This record gives sequence, structure tokens and C-alpha cells, in this order.
Amino acid sequence: MTTTDPALRHTLIRERVHHDRCRTALAGMVDGADEQVVIGENASASGADAEVLGYQLRSKAKALHELPEGPLFFGRLDFSGGEHQALHIGRLRISEHPAEPPLVVDWRAPVSRAFYQASARDPQGVAVRRRFGWAPGSRGESGDLTGLEDEHLDQGESRASEIVAREIERPRVGPMRDIAATIQPEQDDLVRGDLAVSVCVQGAPGTGKTAVGLHRAAYLLYTHPQRIRRGGLLILGPNPTFLSYISEVLPALGETGVRQSTLRDEIGRQPVRGVDGERAAVVKHDARMAQVLRRALYARVRGGEGVGPLAVPDGSYRWRVSEGELRRIVAGVRAEEPPYAVGRERVRTRVVRLIQEQAERRSGPPGAAWLQKISRARAVGAYVDAVWPRVRPEEVVAQLFMEQGVLEAAADGLLDGGEQRALLWAKPPRSWKSARWSAADLVLLDEVAGLIEHPKGYGHVVVDEAQDLSPMECRAIARRAAFGSVTVLGDLAQGTTPWAARSWRTVLGHLGKPDAVVVPLTIGFRVPGVVLELANRLLERVDVEVPAARSLRGDGELRFREADGDLPGAVVGAVRDALGREGSVGVVAADADVARVREALGAAGIETGGADEMGARVAVVPASVVKGLEYDHVVAVEPAAIVEAERRGLHRLYVVVTRAVAGLEVVHGRPLPF
Repeated sequence: MTTTDPALRHTLIRERVHHDRCRTALAGMVDGADEQVVIGENASASGADAEVLGYQLRSKAKALHELPEGPLFFGRLDFSGGEHQALHIGRLRISEHPAEPPLVVDWRAPVSRAFYQASARDPQGVAVRRRFGWAPGSRGESGDLTGLEDEHLDQGESRASEIVAREIERPRVGPMRDIAATIQPEQDDLVRGDLAVSVCVQGAPGTGKTAVGLHRAAYLLYTHPQRIRRGGLLILGPNPTFLSYISEVLPALGETGVRQSTLRDEIGRQPVRGVDGERAAVVKHDARMAQVLRRALYARVRGGEGVGPLAVPDGSYRWRVSEGELRRIVAGVRAEEPPYAVGRERVRTRVVRLIQEQAERRSGPPGAAWLQKISRARAVGAYVDAVWPRVRPEEVVAQLFMEQGVLEAAADGLLDGGEQRALLWAKPPRSWKSARWSAADLVLLDEVAGLIEHPKGYGHVVVDEAQDLSPMECRAIARRAAFGSVTVLGDLAQGTTPWAARSWRTVLGHLGKPDAVVVPLTIGFRVPGVVLELANRLLERVDVEVPAARSLRGDGELRFREADGDLPGAVVGAVRDALGREGSVGVVAADADVARVREALGAAGIETGGADEMGARVAVVPASVVKGLEYDHVVAVEPAAIVEAERRGLHRLYVVVTRAVAGLEVVHGRPLPF
């Protein structure tokens, strides 16, 4: 159908009228939510009930107010059967009254699944699937509805959607968009997976793994609101720039209040003021450190030897517990392996129980006040402090790195002499309070904190760029997902840290989810085929086993520009060419070259932003932080320098070239490492 087709014009007019009706209904929903907040605040209820009610009402009103402007539906389903039934599909449910049929059905509702899964071979009761085409950047004006496509599934019609293709390939400036309108069947299967099942998505560049993870989070919040909100949902990204990039996806899907964080923020007990050498960092991130730290912590527990018997004054009488009985208590608690703080209180409780048994034999059952008095007795507290002392994680780690003898005892049989020397502080601080903690130290502090007391857990954790996690970082996440499930997202070929994973089974084992299913996504929707072909040539040289990716896009450009002795000038030329095309431009260089590249572009009158400036037309980005970002056009500056900058430089270059979703230009003055 074309825009001159009278039938299409008539259909578009009807759909625009329906959209106007939806906008009016949504405005009524917003007003109604605000009114409910006022009513709820004046409602008569108990303190706890009123607080819960108020929170729920305010959260609903806040979510509606924070919905970004945009089209209210993107699809429609006409079902087969005697009674004609049509449902519009959008990012949230819209109705004129809660008891009336919805004007728009939420994309996460069970009935909406047919929009993504129905086909000519399996119509799932759908007669016609309609997709709507909206003007790029539409803020939801009905006049922006410019086209539609009907797919008659009941007649066996099957075709590739031009609207979906245009949406996927649309130039991207600013933060990441949601993909609710373009979810593919294999992505939909992952999004709607069971809450209780942990899943790992091995996603090649441009396959939408990050979007899948975020939409899975939105789906779980919709499907299991009480369970998820009670346990909490955490989204972990690799750095703040990445979190800024994805920050608008969940609000666009009607979900606010989800914690999006980095692992460093989650475990940041101390400010990072120190820097490790690579050898020390690698050892600190090694899984063996977990056992070293456990030994160091529990070395503080004394079995009771030399402490002597216990005498507890009680008025004119003294209750006595023999040294042998005390030693058996400590040994019994140690054998149970509880968290350190729990073990300390168990020792106290069992000492008091022995005294209680003596009191019962002497004069009958004592009261609760007497038990509390004995538990708080100075002699009992002194004994517990002597055999199972209070300790801070910082004290344990600092002593380990300050005192060679302590480290040797804890690391015996686990770390060799060179590894132990790498851990010792060259200039030890006076105490842990003045220590300059490194980023790797935070992981160790969290490990000890988890041995002392279990941290608050989450009902579900989404972990993106998981291929870069170390075993110790995985353990930190595992403690927070011990009783929940995880969605792990990543690409082994993009692992760039010295401890990057080579096998998902290893990662999942450290995450405490060894049985999680690993699902590969290999079809690229965003990255053009010519770019993926170049990336696959690099894939042959990196030390991981992942399937090569293929792209559904036959468009896109790949160009090479030789610098001829003037690399900054060649970069300026490449950026000017890219600016002649539509969309964002990312200039990616080795970290050491970023300042020089930015200066050259500035001297040429080209305004640039940084990686965290989402609205910038041209962004100059260090190769170390470009992971997870996308630009329509990428100018990759001196690949040889990117490769040489770090141990896993080929992996880093693989990341750099796959950030392009329309065109890639490689600027080089040295031989290419492809």
C-alpha cells in the first residue's frame, strides 16, 4: 500500500483517531493516579498499612509521570474467529477505566506474545499482524503515524518487515532505545524466560543482548511484581558511562526505581585511592584468594587453649564452665561453618546455655531477665572476645598485606612466593584506617565482609559485559544472588581484562549458577555485514571458542584511510566525511592518543564530546571505555596502537570495530593487525 492509496489513508485516519483516544485516556490515568495519592494519604489505616499503600500509590503516579513522550502503540493483532477482536500493542496498558477492555495492551502481557511469535506456519490464532511506522523522533503526535504494514498470517503471508528494518537501522544519537517494537522471536524467548531459571546469553556484537537483558528485567517486574519488588532487582553494568547509555530504556517501558549500578558501587566500602600493578591485581582477582582470606579471618579464632575456665558472678554465687567444655563449644561452632558474626553469637549463646542448665539444676528454670543478664555479663563478653574476636574486613586484609608471616600462613600451598610478594605493601600504612585501597582491594574487602555476615540479596540480578568479571568479582555477585536468579550477558570475544573468561561454565560456577543454560545469539541486527566480516577475521585470532556472527544487514560501509605521515589530519578528514552522513560519530583511539585526537579535531573546528555526553554528534572515546556503546559511524584510529596498549589488545580492537552500526572507517599509519 502507498500513501496515495485511499484505503491506506482511511486506515491511517482511523488509527490516528484511536491514538488520540489513547492519549486522552493516558492523561486520565495520570490524573487518576495523582488523585489516588491524595486519597491514600488521607485514608485511615494502621501505620504499616498506610506506609505500604502510600508507597504503592506514589510509585505508580511517579512511573506514569516519568513516561517519556512517544507513540503509545507500535502494533496491532487481529484475531481469527467469529467475533472480531483487535488489540493494539504498546509499551504499557492504557484504558479509560480499569474495568473496561484496554485501548492498548502491554507488550509483556501473555496475549501480546503472539505479536512476536506468530508466523504464517504457526499463526497462533492471529489473522492479521499490523506494524505501525512512526516519524523518527516522534513525541507521540498522532500526525506522526505515517505508515503501516499488514501481514495476513491466516492466508499464509510471510514477509520481512520494512518498518522493523528501518527502526533497527535508524541512526542513533543519544542514549539506548528500547526494542519493544522490534523484538525477534529468539529474543522474545529469552525475555519471557522463567524467573526461577538463570540464563547466560552469549551475544555476538549487534545481536541485542543488552536490550534482551533490560527487557527481561521489565518483563519480570511486570509478571512477578511482588516477588521481584520484595527481593529487589539489580542491573550491573561495567562503568557509569554504560549505565548512562542504558538509563532511559526501563523508564520508557514503564519501570522506574530499578537499581542500576556498577559492581564497584555495590561493594565500595572504602574510596579507591590506590593503584595495583598488573601482577598484584591478577592475584587479587584470582579465585584462590577466597581461601586465603578465609584462613586469614578464621586464624583469629582461638580454640580456647590458654584462656582457662570461665567464672561468671551472679550475686554472691559464681557459675563456672570448664576449659574443656568451652573448647568443645568453639570447635563445634567452627565445624558448622556459619558466617563469622553468627559463629561469634553462637559461642555466646552456648556458653549461656551451659550456665542456664546449671541454674535449672540448682533452683529451677530462670526467667528471661536473668538470661539476658548472664548473656551481657562482662566475663562472658570477655571470653567471647578472647576466643572469637570482633573484626572488620579492613583489619583482616590490611594485616594480610602488611605482615609477611600472616600472609605466608594464610597463603601456604595456595600462592607461590612471587605471588605473595606481589601482594605485600611496599610501604605499609600505620593502620588500615590510612590504607590506600585499590579497586581490586574492594573485592577482597567484600569477600571478607561476606564471610563475616551475608549481604542483602536480590531477587534477580542482570549482569552485563560479564565476560570481563574476575572469579572474585563473580563471587561478590553470587553473594547478592544466592537466593535469586541471574541473567548473564556478554561476549567472550570482547573480554579485555587480564582475568577475562574463556568459558561461560567457569563464570557461571563462580556465580553460583553452574546449571544455568547458555544461549548463543549470533544474528546481528545492528552491525552491518561488512563490519562483522572484519570482526570475524579478528575472531579467528582471539583465544575463545564462540560462533562467528552473521548480519541480516547488507548495507553499511567499511573504509580504510592511510595516514601518510599525518595521522591527526587523516582523522579530521574521516570525521568530516562521517559528518556528511546522518547519525552519531564515535572516534575511538587508544587511551594515550585520545587527547591528541581531540586537540586535532578542535583545531579543525569540529566540536566534540566525551563518552558520557550522550547528545554529542561527535564523541572522542578511549578504547578502554567504548564497550557496550554504539555509534552510527565509527572512526577507528590506529588499530596497531589499540592492540599494543594492553595484553588482550586484539580483543579490545574487536570491541572497537563492532561499535559501528552504519559505517566504519579505519585510519592508520602503521600496518594493520587484521
